[in-house]
Amino acid sequence: MSLRRLRRRLPRTGLGVMLALAVLTSAAMLFERIPRPAGLQVWAFDPGHVDVYRLLVPGWNRRHPDHPLALNVLTGSALQTRMMSGFLAGTPVADLLEIERTLTGPVFAGPVDEIGFVDLTDRLQREGLLDQINAASFSPWTTRGHIFGLPHDVHPVMLAYRSDLVEAAGIDVTRIETWDDYFRAMRPLMRDLDGDGRIDCYPLNGTYANPSTAEVILLQAGGTFFTADGSAELDSEINAEILARLATWFAGPARVIGDANFGTVSGQQLLHSGFVIGIIAPDFFAGSMTTTLPDMAGRFKLMPLPAWKPGGRRTSVQGGTMMGIARSTPDVDLAWAALKELYLSPVGAEHLFRDRGIVTPVKANWNQPVFDEPSPFFCGQPVGRLYLRLAPEVPLRPSSPYYTQATTYLGNIANQLATLADREGIAEPARLLPRARALLAAAQRDLQAQMRRNTFLARPAR
Repeated sequence: MSLRRLRRRLPRTGLGVMLALAVLTSAAMLFERIPRPAGLQVWAFDPGHVDVYRLLVPGWNRRHPDHPLALNVLTGSALQTRMMSGFLAGTPVADLLEIERTLTGPVFAGPVDEIGFVDLTDRLQREGLLDQINAASFSPWTTRGHIFGLPHDVHPVMLAYRSDLVEAAGIDVTRIETWDDYFRAMRPLMRDLDGDGRIDCYPLNGTYANPSTAEVILLQAGGTFFTADGSAELDSEINAEILARLATWFAGPARVIGDANFGTVSGQQLLHSGFVIGIIAPDFFAGSMTTTLPDMAGRFKLMPLPAWKPGGRRTSVQGGTMMGIARSTPDVDLAWAALKELYLSPVGAEHLFRDRGIVTPVKANWNQPVFDEPSPFFCGQPVGRLYLRLAPEVPLRPSSPYYTQATTYLGNIANQLATLADREGIAEPARLLPRARALLAAAQRDLQAQMRRNTFLARPAR
């Protein structure tokens, strides 16, 4: 063979060798059995939760020396990526996975019989746990009638308010039933204290840039994103009424909400100054206040949320966490026993409240003395008991794979309506209602178009 012909053939030969090696390597990886780590692996995203579980692991490990629990903390994004890679590609995942509700979208997007978590519905019914756990706490982990996780929490919402300022002004919060009552009662505190023409004290904290405030109020007031069968329901009349009214709270001449970002130093300084009176406070938020603002102990109290209408719900819900069993686990019964050990334990419930302020959804643990202990931060109130009294009233949370998209639409619409209220000086919700309806109708069409592309969700549950 001439040197010229050899040079022409070398690239082809080299490419062929490389392709052959790639095929052989891929095949070897496909059929190679990756050994599972010893024991039951647990993945969780919150180090505080894991600190509580560490109290329970020694007891389990003594009783199950051949199947010890191994706790691993991953960031939320890393956990979701590894979890979904495992569910879709068959790569190793933990036996037990603890996830926050915003991570469930891709999990629930496929056929119900191919979801990566074990269906717990029959086990829960057989063991009576559906009655032993706060019913509404199952809703974020339920899709098409099937439950795929044990709820970690309830997350009822109350209003934390500056009791020192409110009581000094002679305001009696026991006479407040609705949001209209609340803003009317707090109106005397809305003053320009330094003469610069701007209000220096607002009745409520929040921002239309963050959709969580709007979502909490929307759920409390009876609004929703989806119907019971999972269909989109963004364009309901109640949603339009809520968003139109919220826009006048956030902006315009009737504004009653100030923005003091609790997660920043400047926001905490605003809280100290009395820039906002009331803070929408799920149980975990009240717990964080005691550690983040220790010098403000004795200046706050808790009260039920004012109702949207007379006789209406006095609480809402925010966030949520579950733990489920991966379908790939070799021993589902053992993993189920470990899951109950971590989530039903009275010791765990006590320490979760002491450490994080989170109340348990397990009714058998509600009579623990820790929930009746007076809180020095909240002027001696029994904070745990106050939240638990509201637990049965928390609204259902949507579990749709399109929940994140729905909240994005909600935030965008709240932003647009608030901007309109500011720009045109609108103080009456009725003037914003037509615009709210139009924006919600457009969002409904867009969301329905996305959902129609997912043929799996149209399949009947088995």
